[in-house]
Formats: sequence, C-alpha cells, structure tokens
Amino acid sequence: MTSQPPPRPAAKSYDGEGIVVGFDAGRCLHAAECVRGLPTVFDVGRRPWVQPDNAPAEEVAAEIHRCPSGALQYHRTDGMPDEVPDVPTHVSLHADGVLHVRGDLEVATPYGPRHETRVMLCGCGATGNTPYCDHSGPCAGHG
Repeated sequence: MTSQPPPRPAAKSYDGEGIVVGFDAGRCLHAAECVRGLPTVFDVGRRPWVQPDNAPAEEVAAEIHRCPSGALQYHRTDGMPDEVPDVPTHVSLHADGVLHVRGDLEVATPYGPRHETRVMLCGCGATGNTPYCDHSGPCAGHG
C-alpha cells in the first residue's frame, strides 16, 4: 500500500474591503511582481505583508493577476467577478525549464484536480511541490 503525501496546507488569506487575498507560500517563486507593482499592499518587510485595504480592490485584483506562479489568488466580496482566465490558454517554456501556463486550467495534483488560472509547472521533475515548480531541482540555479 502506497502512503499518500500529507494534505497541502491551505493558503493564508488576508481580508480586505471588497476582496480577500490568498497566498500559497509553497508556490511563490519570488518574481516580486506584486511588491514592485503595488508596494502599498504587498510589502515583505511588514506584518502582515499583505494589506489589501491599502488600495482599491480593483487595483489589488489587477496586480494579483500579474503573479506568474498563481501563489497569489483573490476572491471578490464586493459583487465583482473573481479572476477571469486568459483566453486563449497560453503556455511558454522558459530557459530554466519552468512551464508558465495561463488560462482556464485543471491541474492534476497528488491531492486531486485543482482549478487554476495561472501556474508555473515543474519541467525538470525534481520539485517538492508536484506539479508546481519550487526551484528545488536543476532549475534552482536559474531562480
């Protein structure tokens, strides 16, 4: 009998006026799009590091959409729609072996399928967070 991996920890969530921001640290590859794009909301030197009320919900959502790994997600609580997947789906293989995928996705994981809109998938097969890249394999030198 094969043992199952432990359940993946839930993402942390940060409640704001009109938006809830979710963050999955295990998927963050530190592209820093959020920190550069909206530092009033995303500041790693502050606790909590995500403060969604420091910008309008629409700006927070737009910045999260730029997150290439999907580590940042959001849910609108102001009646506006949640993230709409890119159409058509776009897949690109980067030099470090990471597959960047955006679109209406169903990703097979050890914990079952997950609906996603943005992911960075491991191309080298040596990730500790299958199927998401965590730069723990040969691609680590490129991160």
